[in-house]
Amino acid sequence: MGARQDAPNKKMGEEDLTERLAGKVALVTGGTSGIGAGTVARLRSDGAQVFFTGRNEEAGSEIAGQTGAKFIRHEVSDADGWADVIAHIRDAHGRLDIAFANAGMERGDGSVEDISLDGWNGVLAVNQTGVMLTVQHAIRAMRDNPDGPTGSIIINSSMNANRAMGNFVAYSVTKAAVVALAKSAAIHCGNQGYKIRVNAILPGVVETAMIANLIASNENPDAMRAGYEGMSPLKRMAEVDEVAAFVSFLGSDEAAFISGADLTIDGASTAGMMGL
Repeated sequence: MGARQDAPNKKMGEEDLTERLAGKVALVTGGTSGIGAGTVARLRSDGAQVFFTGRNEEAGSEIAGQTGAKFIRHEVSDADGWADVIAHIRDAHGRLDIAFANAGMERGDGSVEDISLDGWNGVLAVNQTGVMLTVQHAIRAMRDNPDGPTGSIIINSSMNANRAMGNFVAYSVTKAAVVALAKSAAIHCGNQGYKIRVNAILPGVVETAMIANLIASNENPDAMRAGYEGMSPLKRMAEVDEVAAFVSFLGSDEAAFISGADLTIDGASTAGMMGL
């Protein structure tokens, strides 16, 4: 566990802070909405000092005000900007303990027959290259922690790494690729003697604000909701905080021997099928 920092101030309406992540410093990419925003709040409530990145300055400012986390405007595919992100964290706390590579997109995607090269490259720039840059810079920062090379890196993949979508080829391919990235990075860190763990999580459908809005705006919202919920044998979508809690656990010392894993959190959506 990292050197103890002052516990974050409790905000109005927050429950009592836990001690799970006290003394740890975390980075969340794509932290201005959805799973990322939920994880920023969860890591803060579990005692961590949190920095988060994204493009939406208005949302970033609002989340920072609500949680006490620090917003840094940065796009994960901006290789040159990574030095400033890490410097900002080091200048404030002198260490990095947790990195959640969450930023992702599917804009411009399509089937393998229809996707444009620009669409393909755009998705890969964020979902694959951006994740690699996150992992690379997190390892380099964690390697220089005052108490030695320690930390936990969590990559947000998807159940579509195992259950590809025919109409979202680039998204499916990148989500599979970053699982291999997690495993390769975990092996590398172990072989280097670093106590830096790397894992990938594979969520199923999560009821983010975006999904909720898509359902509400559909001409048949009940049918659309049933479709999403029917993907899991549990007959529901995941809640954002369920995924965020999983990230918090993997970032904690309780998960000290979990590395190189691809961990599903999809309500058995990809577990298999019923026989006839």
